[in-house]
Amino acid sequence: MRENSKMHYGWVIALTGMAVLFACLGLGRFSLGMLLPSMGISLDLNYSQMGLIGTGNFVGYMLSVVLAGMVAKTIGARWTISLGLVLVGGSMVLISRAMGFIEVMSLYVATGIGSGLANVPMMGLVSHWFSKSNRGRAAGLMLSGNGIAIVFTGLLIPWINTSLGPEGWRTGWLTIGVISMGITAIAAFFLRNEPGEKGLSPVGGAVAAPAPTVSDHSAKKNSLRGVMVHLGCIYALFGATHVVYATFIVTTMVNERGFGENTAGTFWAVVGGLSIASGPLFGWLSDRLGRKRGIMLVYALFTISYILVAADLANPFLYASIAIFGLAVWSVPTIMSAAVGDYTGPARAVKAFGFITLFFGIGQITGPAVAGVIADNTGTFSMAFWLCALLTTTAIGLTWFLRPPSGTYK
Repeated sequence: MRENSKMHYGWVIALTGMAVLFACLGLGRFSLGMLLPSMGISLDLNYSQMGLIGTGNFVGYMLSVVLAGMVAKTIGARWTISLGLVLVGGSMVLISRAMGFIEVMSLYVATGIGSGLANVPMMGLVSHWFSKSNRGRAAGLMLSGNGIAIVFTGLLIPWINTSLGPEGWRTGWLTIGVISMGITAIAAFFLRNEPGEKGLSPVGGAVAAPAPTVSDHSAKKNSLRGVMVHLGCIYALFGATHVVYATFIVTTMVNERGFGENTAGTFWAVVGGLSIASGPLFGWLSDRLGRKRGIMLVYALFTISYILVAADLANPFLYASIAIFGLAVWSVPTIMSAAVGDYTGPARAVKAFGFITLFFGIGQITGPAVAGVIADNTGTFSMAFWLCALLTTTAIGLTWFLRPPSGTYK
């Protein structure tokens, strides 16, 4: 299959994946940071409750990660993704009518379940449709949907709140919920589970080699499991840190730095604008430099970003932090999606990506809850951002010991 052909259907899959991630993660998860300040005032939420709402979403996401592989095996990735988007859109519509913390958190758990059912199979499709030389770029293109959604919500939500007042956040949830439901139809129409469904030949595959003995097979399986655990631990540190920034940077700017909500929203839109290039850029870099070097580079950038906001420096340093975060934010999922395919091959990519996403989910569950408690006890998010910097530095060290793939798969 010629991936560079203008008519190569894999790029239709990637563009559809961009729309899927726009809805399931961009709207379903990263809109929360823009909606929290006004929603917190309206529903009288404290920082710990705000953090728990984010944690609830990640609990749902992790539950769905366990289920996504089984559901996709039963009904196929295409319909699993569509089912997830229905759940994302429907739950956000219902959040627009919520009257308290428990109701919001419960519904946002459902949003998380839908996000996982859509995201995990979608990222796994990269290995079915693209060879190793293009996986990073394809995954990066899909991840840019998150950035587009951040730009969208960064401009839309403040405008809605200015127009409709304190209860404008309800219209915000309703709007993004309806949009997500619409994207469900796009996904169901364009997605396909594998190239064979479009009459195309499979991508990649095992290189011819002598038949392995039982002991060889067992050793290889154990070695691969160890690599997936290693990747999972690295991914967990991304989950625990980036979500703290995404959830609380707007709240920090409004409550601690004295920015107006519209101004903070504009900066959040800048994050989204920069992040549109994040996935494709670092996906391309990892295709060229290797996954290991790519991961170390992006964690170094995250560390700098967190330090600049944690140190409570003058505003230009805050702006630099926002710019660096936006540029790097989708790099780790992009590289991880490509790396999993490198190690496992297309046949096991969805299952393996789901496995390392469990670690990512644990990090996400922990991050906002811990950050909220720290902020309630210290009156600032500064210590939480310092902790994020420490964790991303740890990730650099872990990545240093990551062994390269054997080269068995294309």
